[in-house]
Amino acid sequence: MPRFDTVSFLSDYGLSDEFVGVCKAVIRQVAPHVTVLDICHEIPPHDVRAGSLALARAAQYLPNGVVLAVVDPGVGGERRAVAVEGGDGESYFVGPDNGLLASAVAMTGGAGRAVSLTNEEYQLPAPGPTFAGRDVFAPAAAYLCSGVDLLELGEPIDPLSLLPGILPLTRAEDGKLVGEVLWVDRFGNVQLNVDPEELAPFGDAITLRFGDQVRTAVRAHTYDELGPGQIGLVVDSYGLVSVALARRSASDELRLEAPSEVTLEPAAG
Repeated sequence: MPRFDTVSFLSDYGLSDEFVGVCKAVIRQVAPHVTVLDICHEIPPHDVRAGSLALARAAQYLPNGVVLAVVDPGVGGERRAVAVEGGDGESYFVGPDNGLLASAVAMTGGAGRAVSLTNEEYQLPAPGPTFAGRDVFAPAAAYLCSGVDLLELGEPIDPLSLLPGILPLTRAEDGKLVGEVLWVDRFGNVQLNVDPEELAPFGDAITLRFGDQVRTAVRAHTYDELGPGQIGLVVDSYGLVSVALARRSASDELRLEAPSEVTLEPAAG
């Protein structure tokens, strides 16, 4: 009996090649009842950090089912291919054991059971080792949706042995707050790893220091509150502080991108 009807799929494959479509076709052949939701396929190539953060941002909005995530610069090498039970078995995560899955798994309640995907009966014959998305991960996701037990897919592993993700924390230095750029969205808004509460003691005008630049920003609720050329600090849709300009790219104009360090302090005067 089918167990899940949804695979949520994230990758760095892009859409100019056939990689995403082939993975979906493999899932369809094994589990024709499944709907594949595309989270994102434009993660920068090989950027595990960016993929991990994107998956963590999306995790709370995904339906129960299987999450298939492939950002795998070590494909064919020593890294493990894994499937991980999240929370109470309401979701499973399939992908490389390189830190990509860890933050999203944690957001679902942590890892329960986990396996290394070693059972070739649930894989495609591979002409080469470089397309694990097609040959290993997509079949595993489909078989889990079809009701195959996790432990049938490979050797059990200790969930504590899974490579952790990297979520940088802010630090306080001499009355200043040192943060980091997590992500730049397509509009050029620059998300920092800064909680709005951390800025409460700083007032409404805040000095930003990054690279060789020193700029002043104002706290704002919306982009429309910002005047022409005015830099704003806005609480974004994920509850973190973003550096923004109204109708312009803050990233382009300030030359600010991940994982740049940004120091924040109360503006003088």
